[in-house]
Amino acid sequence: MKRLVVVSNRVADPGCSQAFGGLAVCILDALRKRGGMWFGWNGDIVGDESDLSATSVKFDDLTLATVPLTERDYREYYLGFANAALWPVHHYRLDLARFTPEASDGYRRVNDRFAQTLAPMLKPSDLLWVHDYHLIPLGASLRARGVANRIGFFLHIPFPPPEVLVAMPEHEWLMKAFIEYDLVGFQTKTDQANFCRFMCDFMQGETISPDVLRVEGKTLSAAVFPVGIDVDAFAAMAASPGAAKRIQRLHRAGEPRINVIGVDRLDYTKGLPDRLRSFKRLLEMYPKNCKAVTLMQIAPPTREDVRAYADIRHELEALSGEINGQFGDFDWTPVRYIHRRVDRDTLAALYRGSQVGLVTPLRDGMNLVAKEYIVAQDPENPGVLILSRFAGAAEDLQEALIVNPYDADEVAHAMQKAIMMPRAERIERHAALLARVRKHDAYNWMGGFLRALSACRIPLAA
Repeated sequence: MKRLVVVSNRVADPGCSQAFGGLAVCILDALRKRGGMWFGWNGDIVGDESDLSATSVKFDDLTLATVPLTERDYREYYLGFANAALWPVHHYRLDLARFTPEASDGYRRVNDRFAQTLAPMLKPSDLLWVHDYHLIPLGASLRARGVANRIGFFLHIPFPPPEVLVAMPEHEWLMKAFIEYDLVGFQTKTDQANFCRFMCDFMQGETISPDVLRVEGKTLSAAVFPVGIDVDAFAAMAASPGAAKRIQRLHRAGEPRINVIGVDRLDYTKGLPDRLRSFKRLLEMYPKNCKAVTLMQIAPPTREDVRAYADIRHELEALSGEINGQFGDFDWTPVRYIHRRVDRDTLAALYRGSQVGLVTPLRDGMNLVAKEYIVAQDPENPGVLILSRFAGAAEDLQEALIVNPYDADEVAHAMQKAIMMPRAERIERHAALLARVRKHDAYNWMGGFLRALSACRIPLAA
């Protein structure tokens, strides 16, 4: 079996599995089983380039190879181009995108340095799997250094329509970098279609088959691989004795009967202010829910060095205070807002103890919270998932209540429908959703991608 080399912006620590999602745990498991290496940034920021040497740590057949970033790298590559330019553009938010020559130079520089450091570590038979928007040009940088291995790339975030992408000054260079991969994977058919349309309409490429393109003399596979979770592991977590105790605390005497839960990183793509406005509309339109329903919104901090994230935090805090001030009472708090990280064991229990899961991003690649909520439910008395039509998960999870997150009244009506839904209907919907989540779990995602990458021709067609 060929050695697998995974490359990502951050590298998971095998000794701290609770700090990462199920996806990272699955990748670690695959690397251990087949032998391999995970390469990327270790999270350290150093003062100058003299401290940029790579560090390798071996865990049985798994090697973690990591490098630090300089303060300049972090500012230009990570905060600058990756998160102030690529992230908003790929989430259709051109109004929030910031483009500077320094940021694009930093993005190129770090990707080139990653390639320069990684190339000597590779074996000719290695299978390379590059992850996400931080490292789009890495494949091209490796090819420039003579790396002829099969290289696959998976984009975890949405791929925007060509009309949005062309607004980014660096779009031509970035799209040329994509064609150096053998396989590019996307979360949804919409993302794949946007990518293929750009390649054909703006780069004069041609479609060879539904998942194969020929662009500038090179053959490239572009296919859909929906990301999933480790279903059995998360279900066991939600049904554990520890989870049962946490649920009892959630339902302690005097607390409201209906719990609505949202779990999202504090990010402008997640639609958190819109969600709180929808909850406010629920209380206004259906006043019987006062003192009967509580929204728990868990929103751990993220990228607080970027101004847009600080702004969204202030707006969210103001809205939760406004709703609690207008509707709350001494024995009832309508919105329970938690701005810190919560471990996965606790999250699993909170999902299971909540009658409504509210997953309403304005734009999302997949959104694994939706799948975690489904898996955590008691099949005999499950809760109801409300899901944004703009989450990648909505392409598959059609038995959820699909909503437009920009329409506060529509989301409020969906919450009321979920609250009032008969048990038989909840069980029927949940069974169908759980079957879909199992079909597209983390192991099927990973296995499907690696099989497709292994089947790619090598070297790239000339």
